[in-house]
Amino acid sequence: MKKVNVTINDIKIAVPENYTVLEAAREIDVEIPTLCHLNLHDLKAVNRSASCRVCVVEIEGRGTLAPSCSTYVAEGMVIKTHTPRSVKARRTMVELLLSDHPKDCLVCEKNQRCELQKLAADLCVREIKYTGAQSTYEIDNSSRSIYRNLDKCILCRRCETMCNEVQTCGILSGMDRGFETVVGPAFGLPMIDTMCTFCGQCVAVCPTAALTEINQIREVWDAINDPEKIVVVQTAPAVRVALGEEFGMEAGTIVTGKMAAAMRRLGFDRVFDTDFAADLTIVEEASEFIHRLRHGGTLPILTSCCPAWVKFFEHQFPDLLDIPSTCKSPHEMFGTVVKTYYAAKMKIDPEKLVVVSVMPCLAKKYEAARPELNTNGMQNVDYVISTREAAKMIREAGINFVDLPDEDFDNPLGESTGASVIFGTTGGVIEAALRTACDWLTGESLEKVDYHQLRGLEGIREGTVKIGDMEVRIGIAHGLGNARRLLEDIRSGKSTYHAIEIMACPGGCIGGGGQPYHGGDEGIIKKRADAIYREDQGKAKRKSHENENVIELYRDYLGEYYGEKAHELLHTSYQKRELI
Repeated sequence: MKKVNVTINDIKIAVPENYTVLEAAREIDVEIPTLCHLNLHDLKAVNRSASCRVCVVEIEGRGTLAPSCSTYVAEGMVIKTHTPRSVKARRTMVELLLSDHPKDCLVCEKNQRCELQKLAADLCVREIKYTGAQSTYEIDNSSRSIYRNLDKCILCRRCETMCNEVQTCGILSGMDRGFETVVGPAFGLPMIDTMCTFCGQCVAVCPTAALTEINQIREVWDAINDPEKIVVVQTAPAVRVALGEEFGMEAGTIVTGKMAAAMRRLGFDRVFDTDFAADLTIVEEASEFIHRLRHGGTLPILTSCCPAWVKFFEHQFPDLLDIPSTCKSPHEMFGTVVKTYYAAKMKIDPEKLVVVSVMPCLAKKYEAARPELNTNGMQNVDYVISTREAAKMIREAGINFVDLPDEDFDNPLGESTGASVIFGTTGGVIEAALRTACDWLTGESLEKVDYHQLRGLEGIREGTVKIGDMEVRIGIAHGLGNARRLLEDIRSGKSTYHAIEIMACPGGCIGGGGQPYHGGDEGIIKKRADAIYREDQGKAKRKSHENENVIELYRDYLGEYYGEKAHELLHTSYQKRELI
């Protein structure tokens, strides 16, 4: 790549000619404030709308200020980043944004996490100089997952970039003009009536609280404090490697034991690990895969643990509805088992049980309300809270999370294997399934259980796994844009696989829309993934079919793997949805 010579704040530097002024400045640790800018290098998506204008700089020879995020360097360019003129312009832009923004910071969902709030503080904005009419819109909480408060939208277009370029869902776009401009679904539809998958990646990149999760903390507190209820909580694999970040711990710190301890101190009556249900999912999914192989069933089989991915293919690939596994997701399987097997075993009235899931995913909130996932007329999972919501509850209860002693999960649904832990990262579900499928197909207990060829953070990966005399072809995609490419290749006959794993969120569940905000930093995602594999390595058992609690569940209640009772309780169906 050809380089050009530029001068930034009297420092000479040579940078690639395709760099923006913003990127060049960062090469010499000059930090120019940004708001609308979003550069997701690893996802190959950049939001350069330059709509906020808070990154403007002076360039010698130009009469106007230039937005550094969308101005490319040129040979001999001389740049000043923090002149009185540019700083004054930034402050004016922030003041204008604040003039059309609610002043409820103290009770805002993103108070102290809001990028507009931080920028106003950094620029010493102490008054709102501009007054007049403010934009007002109806709240949209139709989806049970995503809360839209467009009064707080600053038209940065980050959500639009994530939705359209990364996830390729095409739900959000700019509409109207001037003061009436708004970002939302076509025709102003509520989110529930669109093809939105509720993955929450738009929430993950929103700088203000225009997009947040639908908060269920109050309902969970009410259930915990209801003496007539027995409240059971389960925690997903990806939560344990991210929750610590909310309390100042290094990304990738494993907090499994502290998390269990914190849940007890919050007042939950039973504290379980979704990893148990992940093992349960694997023995069912591996059984289904083997059944298809042996009986000429539809291939490839697609893992179906991700509810955002499920809704994506229901809308966009309805001709492939016979490909995904019919297994419910792990937290739904867990809810079913708690309200049937566990309730009977512990002699508890299922009507008194409340199941709460702590999930890295906002789509799980929507999934819990899907009517086909009810059992005996009851929701399998009553409430879903995100990793961020769990952290808020811990802080609200005054718990010193960092200094908590490690505690174990409750039994008899407390055991889990390393295979269940790796569900939290892209490639983990299919690797876990292969560990069991290989043993069952060969009739041997294979020693090698690490399938490194399936790991990594490339958007689309493929590998071949030798099982006896058969070579099993595997496809993996994370991020719905990559999923689309993979499925279109399958639809056209260009790619042939035996099994596929798809996760809606970049990085898999570790990068879920309900995880601590990471700003698209792949370094944080990688640390979380590394922690997932460390926990897997540390487990005494690393294959799902070796889980004694799972074996007991089938022996005492479910009967055969992939049998009639298992189908009744652990499997689901899909439906064609409209293209809106």
